[in-house]
Amino acid sequence: MKWEKLKPPDPDDPMCCCGCDIYQYSCCCDCEDLDEAFNSWLKEKTPFCGLQSPVFGTMINNLEISMIPALLLLPLLLRAASLHYLLGIIILTALPGLVLSYYYTTHRRKRRTLFFLALALYSLAYMYYLFITEILPRGDVSPLQMCVVTTGMILTIVSLIHTKRGPGFVADSLHEARMDAEDHSNHSDGSIQLAAPEKTKKQAPTTKWTLCPVCKIMRPPRAGHCRTCGSCVQRLDHHCVWINSCVGQANHRSFLQTVCVFVLTSVYGISLVLRSLCPCQYLVTALFYCPGVYSQPSTALCFTCCWYSSIITVGLVYLLVAQVLNISFNVTGREAQLALRNKKGQSRLWGLVVNTGEHSRGFYQNWVEFLTMKDSSVSFHSSPTDLV
Repeated sequence: MKWEKLKPPDPDDPMCCCGCDIYQYSCCCDCEDLDEAFNSWLKEKTPFCGLQSPVFGTMINNLEISMIPALLLLPLLLRAASLHYLLGIIILTALPGLVLSYYYTTHRRKRRTLFFLALALYSLAYMYYLFITEILPRGDVSPLQMCVVTTGMILTIVSLIHTKRGPGFVADSLHEARMDAEDHSNHSDGSIQLAAPEKTKKQAPTTKWTLCPVCKIMRPPRAGHCRTCGSCVQRLDHHCVWINSCVGQANHRSFLQTVCVFVLTSVYGISLVLRSLCPCQYLVTALFYCPGVYSQPSTALCFTCCWYSSIITVGLVYLLVAQVLNISFNVTGREAQLALRNKKGQSRLWGLVVNTGEHSRGFYQNWVEFLTMKDSSVSFHSSPTDLV
């Protein structure tokens, strides 16, 4: 039936762009088919037909050129939005729609992209630059407040770098090391017979560990395969496009810390800017009504950037609330998605959290487990740091 093609696939189902009918040039995916298509094109000496050439189209689609509009168009759009409040409403309303459309395009193709990471870092740097050049000379910000904003910026970058060190990929030797550890513990106990380790070795993979249909390796409980990264991740929560990496067992705490520090720094910075631009208004009312702010280009630009930062902050607050609720119920984003798809979970708190009831041991124990969990592959496998 037609609706089967539109049904979202399971996160662990193997899928390549060659089998995806939404990819225009599926014959040239990011595997060996690109080389085959290029060799065939050279042998047959097919004349160049512009954008209709599959080789040219594939090369364009796989080139990472998404950072250019993020670095060039953002200042221009913000300055255009500061010319008039009507332009500001139109541009700031259309900008999230453009970002979301690009997200769904890359998400459907299961491709990694630096667009969102570049947009986040450049937005952070540009807001800080305007804060120093436009707000600080006005004399309304004390040195202590400036130090707080700068410290928040540094902590955000440090937390982001720590998050990018890896989500905890499942290594080939992880299952073997676990079985060797069980054998060593069984042999060290004199009361256990020699046949006991073999029995444990046969039962453990079927009861707890599962075989990934894509990676063909044994993975621990709650691990999942990420199609975008192409690897299995321990306690996979989701693939975050804003950090261009997965969020898993090894970096979930640092990811939550990054979001918290950024939200606090953003809210504090927005409050300082609004107090400087509209000293006679309350913070909430100043964001909607600030008389005379469009009289000067510099103040209008700072006010527009406050709205831009507020939109980003609201989205991150929603993400932070969802993460806190998932941790409180001891459920990951991947588990919640699968529970809704298989109709095995209960949606609570207006759909912010899906309670599966499988791993929850109470609010306190769930947070203790989250704060004390460790990446079990660190001692067996070390993957290179992915800073981008």
